[in-house]
Amino acid sequence: MRIADVVFSKGNTGFFFDDQRAIKSGLGHDGFVYVGEAVTPGFTQVRQAGESVSVMLVLEDGQIAVGDCAAVQYSGAGGRDPLFLADTYIPFLRQHIAPMLIGRELGTFREMAREFDALEFEGHRLHTAVRYGLSQALLEAVAKAHHCLMAEVIAAEYGLPLIAEPVPIFAQSGDDRYTNVDKMILKGADVLPHALINAIEGKLGRHGEDLQAYVSWLSERIRTLRPVEAYNPCLHIDCYGTIALIFDNDPREMAAYLATLEKAAKPFQLYIEGPMDMGERQAQIDALAALRAELERQQVGVRIVADEWCNTYEDVVAFTDAKCCHMVQIKTPDLGSLHNTAEAVLYCKKHGMEAYQGGTCNETDISARACVHVALGVRSERLLAKPGMGFDEGYMVVRNEMNRTIAMLQHKKG
Repeated sequence: MRIADVVFSKGNTGFFFDDQRAIKSGLGHDGFVYVGEAVTPGFTQVRQAGESVSVMLVLEDGQIAVGDCAAVQYSGAGGRDPLFLADTYIPFLRQHIAPMLIGRELGTFREMAREFDALEFEGHRLHTAVRYGLSQALLEAVAKAHHCLMAEVIAAEYGLPLIAEPVPIFAQSGDDRYTNVDKMILKGADVLPHALINAIEGKLGRHGEDLQAYVSWLSERIRTLRPVEAYNPCLHIDCYGTIALIFDNDPREMAAYLATLEKAAKPFQLYIEGPMDMGERQAQIDALAALRAELERQQVGVRIVADEWCNTYEDVVAFTDAKCCHMVQIKTPDLGSLHNTAEAVLYCKKHGMEAYQGGTCNETDISARACVHVALGVRSERLLAKPGMGFDEGYMVVRNEMNRTIAMLQHKKG
């Protein structure tokens, strides 16, 4: 099967680009926007509309395979690629990438994904968003050429059994961390609520008191509202490095504080993502390792999750080999091509690290659906519901795609 043509279109993502460095300085809100000036290169304001580029591969039999180039909400932060703007990249794609695709005979997903992931122009690799979108389109193209599901392509190319069972879905609340929790409980989300604890004032508290109160409320709310007694979700809260800020990155004090959160969370297992942000990879690994050791010394059962500075396949390997945390977030747009996500999950599973296949609220329905198939193919420990920060929409996209795929797999087995 050949690629007959390529079409690109500008699109919106499910959320916004936010200047994380500016927000961490303590900016206030004016309605939905932040008050203050952007500081990260490429941003014209602290919060601006998210953008995507759809890559549409027209196959010679008339079928169309689609992938969406999209970047994370906090672009340009934590060692990530810069802001991804459609008007900047569509001309580049038409000039340089389209000629490499038109007339091409489809090979395997892995070989094509690796080829484009390694491409360099003027000494630089393609933006992670471009590699991400191209790989989605190539994955769907291979699936359409073989008249199968994308999950079947992933499982077959990596020699894995394809299990027709769901992967746990992690729901994110955005700033509406109370109302959205009620929705999550009623819909039976497997992991919740993310909570967006990205500031000290009003979210964490100068002594951690606000987050502690929130976790207590969260545990009580689940036990009050859960439709069945057997509903036992994991709690997973992203703290964006703020915990280290109030405890001067002292692992003993941080571990003692996490012990109070563990008590507040009972009877539910608590994961804390991003307890610190040390500004570069090795320092982040060392700080997480010190905290993990202190948690074990104090016999605290909270599990810590790496996020910042764990952006590439190589980063995932480094964090996993160091055994500095209990789980790593494999943030799909940051890894570029989806084959990197698949291989990062498999590396984690092989080496005893929990693999959270994440991403961002700033993706699209197309990229979210492709990620479902990767997660089912490689069996990630959990998968982020995306895009958006409203919970319902992203959860619907991911849950329904997962259920449709499982139903089709069961149908094929007869």
